[in-house]
Amino acid sequence: MVFSMITILIIPFIIGVGLYLKAAPLFENQSLLKLIFSSSWAPSTGEFGFWPFITGSLYVTLLSFLFTAPVCLFAAIYLTQFSSPGLIRVMHPVIDVLAGLPSVIYGVWGILVIVPFVSDYAAPFFGTSSSGYSVLSGGIVLAVMCIPYTLNMLIEVFNTVPNGLKEASLSLGATMWESVKHVVIRGNYPGIISAYGLGIAKAFGETIAVMMVVGNMVNTSGNPFEAAYPLPALIANNYGEMLSIPMYNAALMFAAFLLFIIILMINLFFRYLIHKTKRQ
Repeated sequence: MVFSMITILIIPFIIGVGLYLKAAPLFENQSLLKLIFSSSWAPSTGEFGFWPFITGSLYVTLLSFLFTAPVCLFAAIYLTQFSSPGLIRVMHPVIDVLAGLPSVIYGVWGILVIVPFVSDYAAPFFGTSSSGYSVLSGGIVLAVMCIPYTLNMLIEVFNTVPNGLKEASLSLGATMWESVKHVVIRGNYPGIISAYGLGIAKAFGETIAVMMVVGNMVNTSGNPFEAAYPLPALIANNYGEMLSIPMYNAALMFAAFLLFIIILMINLFFRYLIHKTKRQ
C-alpha cells in the first residue's frame, strides 16, 4: 500500500524531469523568457517562440469555460434539487454516454456542424468573415466535451448536502431558491471550485477534437473568429514528422513541458482557492 502511494506521488515528478531533460538542449540557444514570450515561430531558422501556442490554448480554454460553467451549474442544481426522479434516471445514462464518447467523434461533429455554423451564421452576424476553423469553434466543441465531465462532478457535490439542512432552511421560511442559494451553493463552494478546476485542466490539455476545428495557424490576435494553434495540437501535429530539423525534438518536448507545468499550476491554483474557501 505504501509502495503504491509512493509510486503515485513520484510519477508526476518523473514525467516533469523527463520532459525537462529532453527539452534542455533548447536552452543552449535561447533564454527561457524568450522561448515563452516570443511570437516568432520559424523552426527552419531555429526560432521557437511559444507565446502564440500558449495564448491559443488559453483562449480556447477560457471560451469553453464561459460556455460550460453556467450550463453545468444550473443543470446540476435543477437535476439535484428540482427535477423528478424519472428525469434523473433518464439524464444519468445520457451524461455518461456523452462523457464516454471518443474525442474524435466530437471533432467530426464540430467539422460538420460547428464550423459551418460559425462560418455561415456567427461570423456574418458580427459583421466579419471566417473560415469557421477558429477559436470560437474550438471553444464550442471543447465546451460540449467538458459539460458531461463537469456536470457529473457538480451533481456529486450537490448530492452530498444533507436533506436535513435544506428542510431546516425551508422550515425557517426560506423559499426553495433561497435554500438552494444559501445552503446548497454557498455550502459547497469548495466542491464547485474543485469541479471547475478539474474541468479547466482537462480542457486545457484536450487535443484531437480541438485540433480538428481550431485551424492550427500561428496567431496572437485574440479574435475568436480567427484560427489559433493550441499547445497540444502543436505536439500532435508535428511530433515524428519534422524531427529532422535541428532542435525541433527539443522544442516539442519543451511544448509538452510547458503544458505539464501550466496544468500543474492550474491545479495548484484551484487547490489554493479551495483551501482559502474552506477557511472562510
